[in-house]
Amino acid sequence: MEGRSEVVGPGRVAVVTGAASGIGFGLSQRFAAEGMRVVMADVEGPALAEAADLLAGRGAEVLPVLTDVSSGEQVDALRDRALEAFGAVHVLCNNAGVTGLGRPMWEMSPRDWEWVLGVNLWGVINGVRAFVPVLMEQDAAHVVNTASLAGLTTGVLGPYSVTKHAVVALSEGLHFQLAQRGPAVGVSVLCPGWVRTRIGESDRNRPADVEPGPDLDPQVAEGMRQLLASGMEPLEVAGHVVDAIRGGRFYVLTHPEMSDGIRRRAEEVLAGGPPGTAFL
Repeated sequence: MEGRSEVVGPGRVAVVTGAASGIGFGLSQRFAAEGMRVVMADVEGPALAEAADLLAGRGAEVLPVLTDVSSGEQVDALRDRALEAFGAVHVLCNNAGVTGLGRPMWEMSPRDWEWVLGVNLWGVINGVRAFVPVLMEQDAAHVVNTASLAGLTTGVLGPYSVTKHAVVALSEGLHFQLAQRGPAVGVSVLCPGWVRTRIGESDRNRPADVEPGPDLDPQVAEGMRQLLASGMEPLEVAGHVVDAIRGGRFYVLTHPEMSDGIRRRAEEVLAGGPPGTAFL
């Protein structure tokens, strides 16, 4: 964005949710390498402490904050901790996410839905509500919301697809509202394909009052495992994000070879459907 101050760079402050592993840790690594101070939030305490210690051991200035992003109160507390420690926030990455796969949508309990929507969608809503007023006080700032290629293609992944489409729509609306009321704050929505993360193991953080889902079909589970294992490295995804922030790019598509699914969905919508080939 012409005339806009640098958002990523030494002395700036980034807040990253889901920072203990996967894309969140990749983002934390990259921001730290850029000389930024990084507030690392995650619901998984031991993994968060280990990730923060690793970056601190490399000389990074980091602050780990145990946070359940589905709780508005905890996200407010995360904001307050960030401001107490560093006095400002310039980059917010609403990145935490879970899959919640395993059973047909009509067999999912209300708590199943609440868990996935709570993390994937309300986590973003809470981040926007808590942090955007702070970002608007800076000379320049940026919001990055993590969706998925599943948020731009035909949705077959139940509540996961529901939330990712919603995050794209939320981000688009936020872009227009900030363009009118907070033009110094940019917005990007990250829509990656397969990335080498532990998203397939997100049931490890399933709340105790949410019944475990049934095991996936062994062939489906193995296929997902292989796709994730061969996916893009999180640090490479983080590079795409930093480039998008610096270039003012809104849609961050990390896997252009998978963009045909976006095109097909648009064509199917215009043709009246039904939906055809899906992301998965």
